[in-house]
Amino acid sequence: MGKIKVRNIKIYAHHGCLKEEAIIGSEYLVNISVNAPLKKASLSDSLIDTVDYVHLNRIVKEEMKIASKLLEHVAKRILHRIFSELREVSKAKVSVSKINPPIGGDVENVTVILKEKRTA
Repeated sequence: MGKIKVRNIKIYAHHGCLKEEAIIGSEYLVNISVNAPLKKASLSDSLIDTVDYVHLNRIVKEEMKIASKLLEHVAKRILHRIFSELREVSKAKVSVSKINPPIGGDVENVTVILKEKRTA
């Protein structure tokens, strides 16, 4: 078993409960970590034997384009896509961070982290 991480995927998106957030949008950082069997790929040097991180990045970009009120909702959609499209993934962790959130203070970011294991 091994782990693949895609860190600090920078995306401009339109998530939030405030009407202004949906209109103006803001910057986000998304991190993904997936567990999968990587031994075969380490020996074969073949992309077909591993989890393609280009595919992971595409999932994030596509799901972040769909506006949501809550970061939890976006993270859950990303997890769902990972498990439905990448059969070799056994565990996944997704964090979605909103940079400079409009919460009435000097806050660098807020982050939601969701983890899941494949059940079947």
